[in-house]
Amino acid sequence: MMQLTFARVRFIMQRRWRISLIVCVGVFMASLDLFIVNIAFPAIALHFGGASLGSLSWILSGYAIVFAALLVPAGRWADAFGRKRASLLGLALFVAASAACALAPSVGFLVGARVLQAAGGALMLPTSLGLMLPEFAPAERHSAIGLWAATGGVAAAAGPPLGGLLVQADWRLVFLVNVPVGLLGLLFGARTLRERREPDAARPDVVGALAVIGAIGSLVVAIVKGADWGWGSPAILALLAVTLVLLPAIWWRCNHHSSPIVEPEMLRVRSFRLAVGASVLFFAAFGAMLLTGVLFLTTVWHEDALTAGLMLFPGPAMAALFSVPSARLGARVGFRIPGVIGALLFAAGSVWYITRTGDSPAYASEFLPGMAIGGAGVGLTIPTLTAAGASSLPAGRFATGAAVLTMGRQIGAALGVAVLVAVLGNAAQTTSDFHSAWLITVAGAMAAGATLAALGSPARARAEAAAREHEHARGLAQEPGEAPPGAGIVERAA
Repeated sequence: MMQLTFARVRFIMQRRWRISLIVCVGVFMASLDLFIVNIAFPAIALHFGGASLGSLSWILSGYAIVFAALLVPAGRWADAFGRKRASLLGLALFVAASAACALAPSVGFLVGARVLQAAGGALMLPTSLGLMLPEFAPAERHSAIGLWAATGGVAAAAGPPLGGLLVQADWRLVFLVNVPVGLLGLLFGARTLRERREPDAARPDVVGALAVIGAIGSLVVAIVKGADWGWGSPAILALLAVTLVLLPAIWWRCNHHSSPIVEPEMLRVRSFRLAVGASVLFFAAFGAMLLTGVLFLTTVWHEDALTAGLMLFPGPAMAALFSVPSARLGARVGFRIPGVIGALLFAAGSVWYITRTGDSPAYASEFLPGMAIGGAGVGLTIPTLTAAGASSLPAGRFATGAAVLTMGRQIGAALGVAVLVAVLGNAAQTTSDFHSAWLITVAGAMAAGATLAALGSPARARAEAAAREHEHARGLAQEPGEAPPGAGIVERAA
């Protein structure tokens, strides 16, 4: 009997780590995609020689916009119809779209396949923690969350060198590498994952998601094409008008839909609102920095993809190194200090490039210091943004809050790439041509730092979150109709 008990315990222990491994494979693939495709960008541009930088930028922006818009609805659909089903469907779609990307005969086809990839990623990411955490006892869930978060960090660090290695053979391998890994994930996931659903989960707002895609997509097209078509041209004015009409419509729908893209009550919480705003600004700078670094190394210094990937590796490595002390520092002294310091360091990295880099390669003295400084800034800032947003909300809103923060990041990245393309154009060949590109990073980082400077102390944030938790619990205990939805998380006027 004792042996059977021990055997069952071992089986349960092994099962939860198998589930964690399967789930983290999907998270790794979705996280790796951002960094690995940036490295492949010059090779893709060379293959489709007639395409402009603006057209090629949709390979990155199309993914980011669709991923951002579908993230919250996909999570709610998974809650209602089954997280295992959603996770496996997302992984299957991601694998099929990856194969389509590798076989793309044109830029337009590639962008369309990337949009499908984004839809698959949006199904995988929000279901991952929902499948992992129930397998762990409450006291052990911090280990599961740490593993989940570390997976993204490992993907970021592995992306540049792995991408460079694959691109050396063929840029299509950047997408094809997802296929065998994803198929294994599907095989073991179907056999191992447990179906979990929330029977009372609300249906997602698909119309709202499409409106977000239309609003941000129109704005990105206007930014990218403004110089070519003329900022006063009817086409650009029409695109800007679409954005101006859709944004208020999205806000109205969020206030009236039972399961909105963004819960308005969350954005009424000052610290959460600041964290989302800072995320948009910081990731606009971050998205521009990623692509600028790749283009500079391959265009001005004429490095091959593998060398460029290895040159970029210290940045994510420093970010991973600084992320742990950033979280601890934020818990002690508040999110304002590490966030502002991180944003300033990130800006300083690009200032270094502007003042120190030249047309002749000098990696150790000219590029590496800026990458190390900027990477440390990223490591300090990103955990601060996540923690500042999470600490503002009651525990019951953590998952939705994290999805909204991720949505803000992706929208910021799409806008940052769009501004970069508009500023850089197709003729950047010298270091001085890239100064304006690095200034985008400086401006975005400084604006994010100014936003983070407005955050309050950690004690105040904890006290306010506890008060909202209490109010939220009290609201749930009331009869339906006695309090409006989400009333427990509205920040007090004081």
